[in-house]
Amino acid sequence: MDILDLEVIEVNIFRGLSPDEKRQRVFGGQVAGQALVAAGRTVEGDRPVHSLHAYFLRPGDPTVPILYEVDRIRDGRSFTTRRVVAVQNGKAIFNLSASFHVKEASALDHQLPMPDAPDPETLPTLGERLAPWAEQLGEWYSRPRPIDTRHVGPVMKGPLEPREPHQQVWFRADGTLPDDPLLHACIVVYASDLTLLDSVMLPHAVRWDDPRFSGASLDHAMWFHRPFRADDWLLYDQTSTSASRARGLARGEIFTRDGKLAVSVVQEGLVRFNPGA
Repeated sequence: MDILDLEVIEVNIFRGLSPDEKRQRVFGGQVAGQALVAAGRTVEGDRPVHSLHAYFLRPGDPTVPILYEVDRIRDGRSFTTRRVVAVQNGKAIFNLSASFHVKEASALDHQLPMPDAPDPETLPTLGERLAPWAEQLGEWYSRPRPIDTRHVGPVMKGPLEPREPHQQVWFRADGTLPDDPLLHACIVVYASDLTLLDSVMLPHAVRWDDPRFSGASLDHAMWFHRPFRADDWLLYDQTSTSASRARGLARGEIFTRDGKLAVSVVQEGLVRFNPGA
């Protein structure tokens, strides 16, 4: 919540900080979540976000604050549109367009059925999953995690075997949140970038810590269909539909525990082997 609580610098300009972690670059979900906070704080009235489209342009430096510049594209009777550019050292590192919609009754209502998945309480925590590698992971293993994630299948650690490009993860904020729909949406935006590209790598038995491999988010799109709480369990069903030309595409559906399709996600990422690997 502290990371998503941006400082107001000027009208339409906000500043965000990164957690004090030893990262080479800013986590993409953090930038996307902060950008949506900036956009949402310029929207008047009860208009929840219904979609966002974003591009990751440059790696962010976690030691430098990020400025978010909001452009108020349009305020219509039903929809509000905002564009946000995240800037570090005078250069754009991230671009987001977001649309907010007044609450309307649904003339049409249908959805994909929620897939079968074990209850999250029956699954081990991420810490329990990674315990065999605790010494190797060092401080990264023991640090607190704001998002509680429970993988239905194996985590991407240790020896891997090729698998289908599909995985399921339960997640929720590790604590009780205020009743602020924008905050809940921003936390889900943050969490949506944690595991989605993993599904691209599963058929190839490649891990993020493989020295031959490099990967990063390129673009990210989300559509918000139905209300949800980020501090309740959400099932993230993820599938990669394609990988080619050093890019991999993955999509995900996020369901509430009672089976409602809350959010749809699509992301393309850079997935390449380093020269000489």
